[in-house]
Formats: sequence, structure tokens, C-alpha cells
Amino acid sequence: MLSARAHGETGAIVELLTARHGRHAGHLPGGGSRKMKPFLQPGAQVMVSYHARTAEHLGSLRLEPVGEGPAALFDDPLALAGLSAAAAVAAGALPEREPHPGAYLAFEALVAAFAHDAVWPAIFVRFEAGLLDELGFGLDLSRCAATGATDDLVYVSPKTGRAVSREAGAPYAARMLALPPFLLGGQAGLREGDVAAGFDLTGHFLDQFVFGPLNRPLPPARVWLLDKLGQARRL
Repeated sequence: MLSARAHGETGAIVELLTARHGRHAGHLPGGGSRKMKPFLQPGAQVMVSYHARTAEHLGSLRLEPVGEGPAALFDDPLALAGLSAAAAVAAGALPEREPHPGAYLAFEALVAAFAHDAVWPAIFVRFEAGLLDELGFGLDLSRCAATGATDDLVYVSPKTGRAVSREAGAPYAARMLALPPFLLGGQAGLREGDVAAGFDLTGHFLDQFVFGPLNRPLPPARVWLLDKLGQARRL
């Protein structure tokens, strides 16, 4: 689940991320009740039945909660902030009713990662990089855009999203985006500042290719998350 908002006296408009139908919204009768509210949280996993008269209409939903969902994170405000930010990024970036199974699986993996305090901020960055790739704006980090070299890749061109080696990028370093090693392979460790560099990198291209063309800023929940991560010295 990505979000839920009140609709009428007792209903709610619920926005879901589904495996086969992408981002999809529907009306949930009784969704405003106290009984349902605990289950209508970002990151909650549900089984859904959906009915609509036509494909263009906002259909009606029936939900059945699966597992404990985000309740396991209620004692970790930072992880809950991450969950809200991830849901906001996915909801703002993914087109409605367009299948993106890769994004669904990546979001599912990220939700599971929030239980692991030491690693989820880096996995969040990987999630955003994967979202860019799923939308056709993937970063090319395989080799240097200028020389073709595959070693010592430390920059990314802010225009093309392609990696640049230390030597080739040195004259333009002030204008380049830093490339944290953990985005190049799973074996790379995290150094101080790597997560911040990763968020700067994915945020730049999300703004340039996804949110900017829609005349939208990056989601406030993401901005708030980065502020909280900074305060907690997790960047």
C-alpha cells in the first residue's frame, strides 16, 4: 500500500502498488473506520479484490491484511519515515495502471529491509536507482563515458547519467556528481558520506527525468527523511 485518504463520511481512497497492474487506486467503503485505519498505512501488504463498471471508473476495493505490515516498525521513527518516503517516491514517479513488476519487487524488498537498521538507507538509494531504470532512465555505471575504462569510476555526469573515471573527470570534478562505491557492487562497504552522495545522485535524476517534467518537486516526505537521516548521522 502506498497511501490512503478519507473520502466521504466513512470511505477512503486507497492507492496501491500491485504486481500486475502497477500503481492503482480504488475506493474502499468503510476505509475511514477505526477498525480499518491500522491497516491503511504505507507499506502494509494486503490482498485485494477490485470491481469497476468500466476501466475508466474508480472502482471499489475489498482488502484483506497480510502479516503485521509496518506495525513492526512502530518503535523506529526513522524507519517509518523511510517507509513513508519510499511510498511517496513510488506514488509520484510511477504512472497509474501501468505494470512495473520490477518496481513492485524492489519496493517489497525495501520494505523488508527497514528491519535492518544499518543497511536500509543504502538500499533505499538502490531502490531509487532501480526505479529510474524501470522508468527508462537508468544510470549507466558500467564504464567510463569518456574512455571506456571500467576501473576507478568515481563520478557520474549530471547530464547523461553515465559513469566517469577519476582521471577523465578530474578537470570537471566540481560539476560532477559523486558515485558511491556501493552502487557499483554488493561487496563494496559503506564509507562516511556515501549514502548522502547516493541520495544526491538519485535525487538529481528523479528531479531531472521524472518529477521535473511533471512540474512537481521531489516528495516532501523524501526531503524530511534526508533531514532526519542527517540529524541521526546516518548519511
